[in-house]
Amino acid sequence: MEMDTITAISTPMGEGAIAIVRLSGPEAVSIAATLFQGKDLKEVDSHTMHYGKLIDRKTEEVAEEVMVSVMKAPKTFTREDVVEINCHGGLVSVNRVLEIVLESGARLAEPGEFTKRAFMNGRIDLSQAEAVMDLIRAKTDRAMSVALKQMDGRLSNLIQELRQKLLETLAHVEVNIDYPEYDDVEEMSNEMMREKTKEVLEEVEKLLATARQGKILREGLGTAIIGRPNVGKSSLMNALVHENKAIVTEVPGTTRDVIEEYVNVRGVPLRLIDTAGIRETEDIVERIGVERSRQVLKEADLILLVLNYGDELTEEDKKLFEAVEDLNIIVIVNKMDLEPKLDLDEVKRLAADHPVISTALIREEGIDQLENAIADTFFEGDLDTGDMTYVSNVRHVQLLKQAKQSLEDAQEGMEMGVPIDVVQIDVTRTWELLGEIIGDAVHESLIDQLFSQFCLGK
Repeated sequence: MEMDTITAISTPMGEGAIAIVRLSGPEAVSIAATLFQGKDLKEVDSHTMHYGKLIDRKTEEVAEEVMVSVMKAPKTFTREDVVEINCHGGLVSVNRVLEIVLESGARLAEPGEFTKRAFMNGRIDLSQAEAVMDLIRAKTDRAMSVALKQMDGRLSNLIQELRQKLLETLAHVEVNIDYPEYDDVEEMSNEMMREKTKEVLEEVEKLLATARQGKILREGLGTAIIGRPNVGKSSLMNALVHENKAIVTEVPGTTRDVIEEYVNVRGVPLRLIDTAGIRETEDIVERIGVERSRQVLKEADLILLVLNYGDELTEEDKKLFEAVEDLNIIVIVNKMDLEPKLDLDEVKRLAADHPVISTALIREEGIDQLENAIADTFFEGDLDTGDMTYVSNVRHVQLLKQAKQSLEDAQEGMEMGVPIDVVQIDVTRTWELLGEIIGDAVHESLIDQLFSQFCLGK
């Protein structure tokens, strides 16, 4: 079935030097040609760019000064004819260009429809398509590196290899079942099935072992900064972010909301949440902030508990230690430049096995040690994204877990002496589950749901 021609703005809305309106489909070039004053776009070479004017055919007036790229199928992102109209980056100009293109016969694209067409036309598989969105959302260079490798097909190739190994095993066993006259056929089939399922299971377990780090690289490490008012929570956040995003004052209880900011720590994205001080309060506005802070504690991957070196340990501080005792915490003793009143031995006892870092944030001292402690806590130091294939997508992780279970069921069946044709059912199920990762025989409703999460112009 031939698809219609779609269009959308592919650059962020707002003022800028250039904005791009993209078309894809069988009429992309002819629609652009009817609007373009300059070279005949239907006659130009593929993958060339041309300067000219865009004409509003309702008024026959010049609507914009543009550069138009013409890319003909199949060597395009969607494997269809693609045209990109580069215009001035103001809200009015780019919307006018889009309106003119729509009036000329193109349809407004659905979210993610360009990438969906790349998938439907066989240019990329489903895991590569999902990596496009991961690349757009990457918060650090390492997260971007993981997404790029997935987009290039590293995960796809590995999944294809595992599926091929299972398929060859199933085919071999099937042939053996069809020729039962050989005495050692059953033993050979069982041995081959046992060996190949073990190999695939080991690879699946390797992938699942990267899921925790992959998820952090993809979504960020949810990090809550807690402590009594005026111990330096906002100063800590500002020191990590390296710019003033939170309000820092000398008045206790100033932070009234939960502020989120992403920070690059050793290539790992920290999703910092600067929470209102967790304490009892008469102020109704501040009380809302405190309630939200308690909720944040339950959801955070990492807690940074800040203490003041210039104050004695209070009951509030001890309650904070109790609230986070079962969580991943790093204790930060701030304001080390003040006269010491805090009992550091008691702090270390309360912190148990968790790191205790000393800082003087006013002097920007101790930040490197804190970043090292974070990297050591979650990644045992520096994270290597070089040769590893990371799994970061929740859907992929769930399918891999199901595949692992099917393989274990197959192995358990063989240990119990279950007939080989029954064991084949679990192995075939594994092959199907791995296929869902790359979009082989995946349900149409899932395809629609996945691509609906994309940007409109992607």
